[in-house]
Amino acid sequence: MHMLYSNTLGAFGILISDAIDGALDELSPSAAALLLTLHYQPNITISRLAEVAGIAQSTAVRVLDGLARRGWLKRRPRVGRTTPLLLTDVGKQRALSVQQARLDAMDRLLATLPEQELNRFVRSLDRILAAATTSREFARTTCRLCDHAACDGAFCPIGTRATELEQTIPGSSQ
Repeated sequence: MHMLYSNTLGAFGILISDAIDGALDELSPSAAALLLTLHYQPNITISRLAEVAGIAQSTAVRVLDGLARRGWLKRRPRVGRTTPLLLTDVGKQRALSVQQARLDAMDRLLATLPEQELNRFVRSLDRILAAATTSREFARTTCRLCDHAACDGAFCPIGTRATELEQTIPGSSQ
């Protein structure tokens, strides 16, 4: 029976992945992750962006160059060994557009459930996400496409669990 559940969950994962890919339009998942991370964390370093997106730093540089060519990103003057990055106004609008398209795609998937079933489903997802959370770094990487304004504090099962881990395991915050 578990194999059936595993297959069902795997198919659901592909359904979600395909819906997100469609919502990203012409952006790669890496470009969307960098764009949204810069939106929520202006002035983040390239190496930190690469970590959050789960890509190599050289890949992040290439993707960021593409965002800059589109006029969505500007590099500030170097500070020591780092170059602060900021989204332009057009880049901020594009980030919000990508975020909204992703949220709309997820809403379409969830709209098939009646409210009571949806509430149970979300509670189950929250338990699964919290149980999978191993660190703040896991939270940052897993939530790289999330709308951080909507899913904050106690509303975020991953962030809440990461905070619990930081409070119980010395030196676990990053």
